[in-house]
Amino acid sequence: MAGDVTDTGTLYSPAVGLVYVFNLIVGTGALTMPKAFSGAGWLLSLIMVVFLAFTSYLTVTFVIEAMAAANARIRWKKLQSLKRKVVVNPSHALTDSGQLFDDDDDDGCEDNDEVADEEESKPLLSPHVDEGGAKPNQTKADFYDITERVEMGKMASMFFHRIGVLAFYVIIAIYLYGDLAIYAAAVPKSMRDVACVYRPANLSCNATVPDDELCWGGNTWKISRMNAYRVFVAAFAVLLGPFTFFNVQKTMLLQIVTTGFRWLAFGMMIVLAIIRLAEGKGEGHPVIADFSGLPNLFGVCVYSFMCHHSLPSLVAPIRDKSRLTLLFASDYSLILCFYALLSFTGIYCFSGNHFEDLYTLNFQASCDPKDSVTNVVFIQYFLALFPVFTLSTSFPIIAITLRNNLKTLCHRPRRPYPWAVDKLVFPLVTILPPIVVALVTDNVGFLVSITGSYAGAGIQYVIPVCLAYYSRKQMSNTLGPHIANKHKSPFKHPIWFILVLLWAGLCIAFVTVNHVITRQ
Repeated sequence: MAGDVTDTGTLYSPAVGLVYVFNLIVGTGALTMPKAFSGAGWLLSLIMVVFLAFTSYLTVTFVIEAMAAANARIRWKKLQSLKRKVVVNPSHALTDSGQLFDDDDDDGCEDNDEVADEEESKPLLSPHVDEGGAKPNQTKADFYDITERVEMGKMASMFFHRIGVLAFYVIIAIYLYGDLAIYAAAVPKSMRDVACVYRPANLSCNATVPDDELCWGGNTWKISRMNAYRVFVAAFAVLLGPFTFFNVQKTMLLQIVTTGFRWLAFGMMIVLAIIRLAEGKGEGHPVIADFSGLPNLFGVCVYSFMCHHSLPSLVAPIRDKSRLTLLFASDYSLILCFYALLSFTGIYCFSGNHFEDLYTLNFQASCDPKDSVTNVVFIQYFLALFPVFTLSTSFPIIAITLRNNLKTLCHRPRRPYPWAVDKLVFPLVTILPPIVVALVTDNVGFLVSITGSYAGAGIQYVIPVCLAYYSRKQMSNTLGPHIANKHKSPFKHPIWFILVLLWAGLCIAFVTVNHVITRQ
């Protein structure tokens, strides 16, 4: 039933899980994808986005496999602990199926292992239920049931050595810093473009107003658009930065509201672009391929397909996990179609020379009403301010997540942080770097590309490969190769590990060389 509750929270059906994954993946990256498509050419972009969607799905199956292995390791550790108790206290009896019958629950024994804090009343193995509702004897294959939510940080601590765990948290921290910088730039930029209404008379209606132009005409407020943007960045930091010093709870209502705004906005943009194209007013003439735009497209696509770091929270509550690979294959296919529809309608609707990196800004009112995509004032303002509504609610959550990861990265066993360090230093170290980056640049597309190309590639390619490889190796030594992981990736051959790592290294090297050449 939908209301079933377990250690992972309220269970939901695979269909609901599909919607959750879809909502998680489709976010800020989608707003920068049409511009990336325009820069790389329609055919080259289509080929790349299909290939990157496939590689992202491939590594998702690696993470799911590692989650199952982590659950098996927890059960095995607990079984060893209970076996030791049987030796110490013969009143315990262990059945062949792995269930413990304890005549004396309060034996006072403690286990210092990482699973010692779990309730011993929980069954070691999760029973399968047949169609008639009967629960047959449990099997060893149940070791790999995904019934507990094991976050990626815990999986890293299970399967990696100390240096690997350190590298994991560094990559996660860099990615979250990039996330915060993107949000800290996207929201003020949207507010600036709505507030700055001045347009020089010698500038065409389709042209983008330069950042060094005045924000407002007249002699009263002589402030450039870039300085106005920085004022909005400062206001953004003052309003949302303090949340980093506290914890945010009960955000479900906010998430529901922002999800509604998101799909209303995306639906409006697609429909408006299709109507404009149907009327023969499309201005876009994209090239077939432009390899100079490929590095930016790579970073944007990696960022736009990112969900790996949040998979444990999404997968664990799914009631029926027998077809997880099919579920994610369906999700990625739908997301791929959605990205293609959003991007293709955009690149043919708007001219590449005047394409805004934040797609919502292309729907603002033009100085010539005939050139506006829509003359409905509400829609114009709603789309322009859409990032303000949605990203502002996510910013505190990501900031708190980064703050907690920084504490874990700098963790000192048995030595608690002083109050000033815990309550002041960590929040400031969390919030200040992304705000500084946002003050320096308002190029959201560039920030998305950099975040996706480096930290995003680490999270989406390198970490899943390492988790799958080391979890296979460790669990094969622990449980033996005869007990198969029923959630093992369809891409079982080790060659897939090598291919993904080579692809990640090649892309990062290509992006780096391109940025160096571009800067010269």
